[in-house]
Amino acid sequence: MAFPEPQLGLVISYSYLWHHEYRAGREEGRQERPCVIVLAVENADERITLVRVVPVTHRLPDDPSVAVELPAGVKRHLGLDEERSWVILDELNEFVWPGFDLRPIPGSRGSFAYGFLPPRLFDRLMVTLGDAWRRGRGQATVRD
Repeated sequence: MAFPEPQLGLVISYSYLWHHEYRAGREEGRQERPCVIVLAVENADERITLVRVVPVTHRLPDDPSVAVELPAGVKRHLGLDEERSWVILDELNEFVWPGFDLRPIPGSRGSFAYGFLPPRLFDRLMVTLGDAWRRGRGQATVRD
């Protein structure tokens, strides 16, 4: 199956590298997880698209002000499990699309995307992301 177009609010399966793992010298994420595309910028001169994603995790955030919980209905719509999950917004990965860390969703026959977040929820994520980064809380990990 072909890679999807990188669009804002699309939830993809991605081997996310947490910033603390990156600082410890790791070059690859330890597991695939859903991640939300929050930026996709095409560079026509270099013929590349830069993408930024934020991770979804089951772990209760240390600081709830930099996370948004995914509602159960949204998780069902995306085909995710029933455990509580949060989108973490004080760190992100940046990479050239499609990148080698995109992963097929288990059992999906090659699909890399779960679907889109509802627009209102995505807008809330973006406001929280902007607030976190304006307060100096953001950390980016640039992936080759």
